[in-house]
Amino acid sequence: MSDVSQNTEIVMNDEIDLKELFAILWDGKIMISAIAGIAAIISVIVALSQPNIYTASALLAPAESSGGGLSGLMQQYGGLASLAGVSLPGSEEGSRAQLGIQLMKSRAFIGDFVERRDILPELMAVETWDIGSGKIIFDPESYDAASKTWVRDIEPPKSPEPSAQQAHKAFSAILGVSQDKQTGYVLVSIEHQSPIVAAQWVNWLVEDVNAAVRAQDVGEAEKSIEYLKQQAANTSLADLQAMFFELIQSQTETMMLAEVRPEYVFKTIDPAVVPEQKSKPSRALTCVLGTLLGGMLGVVVVLIRHYARTEPEA
Repeated sequence: MSDVSQNTEIVMNDEIDLKELFAILWDGKIMISAIAGIAAIISVIVALSQPNIYTASALLAPAESSGGGLSGLMQQYGGLASLAGVSLPGSEEGSRAQLGIQLMKSRAFIGDFVERRDILPELMAVETWDIGSGKIIFDPESYDAASKTWVRDIEPPKSPEPSAQQAHKAFSAILGVSQDKQTGYVLVSIEHQSPIVAAQWVNWLVEDVNAAVRAQDVGEAEKSIEYLKQQAANTSLADLQAMFFELIQSQTETMMLAEVRPEYVFKTIDPAVVPEQKSKPSRALTCVLGTLLGGMLGVVVVLIRHYARTEPEA
């Protein structure tokens, strides 16, 4: 009987405490409402002050590799070259799509991309985008658009003009690159206050990545051809000479395909277009979350005030 009565007393105490809690909150409803209202006003101001961000994206498919013939020849003649004491150029090729993805994220490529396309002001000094004229308005405290000079107030050793590392950090924050593991398709996206800029940068990125990898492969093919010609001139074995000539032909084909195929790494399935709808911010969600957080803060304040006043009496 004693255990039953003890459990009953605990339940009754819980009910009393719950009623007391509701009574405390009801008495402090004005303060809770006031804090929630202030939070709602602040959240509305914050939501309205945030600029619209537009996201442009392009869907890409990995282009077929043109180095399969060379790899086959390396496997065919690798043993013969080893017996003759000849070291052939490396034949193992990584995925060009993976190379393109990593290149697109690299500091060197992004720095070169920003400099070559001359987009540093649009990347680091945008204040807003005028939807009526479609023009970008720059922050006058960072960049003087009239004289095209940087006027940021920066302490040495930093300079008013952002460095390549700062540009890479800012560009990486708005760049999105992902690959579907099943299909291999690559999605490249850019977020920017200007939808026109976002779409243009995505298409430029795809174009420049293709050009960069193409130039790299052409350069390697030229070096390989020079190497193979030297090896062919230094041997009198007919089989080795035939092997070298076939390898030279394969490298020549690689160069030819690189020159005539603009979409060398990625083929554009769905190019980037100027988005009509913003991607963020969600102003309604910001207001709702701000109001809820304000209400929760009001409840905490009311409870702290109540128990702080009653503690000395206890």
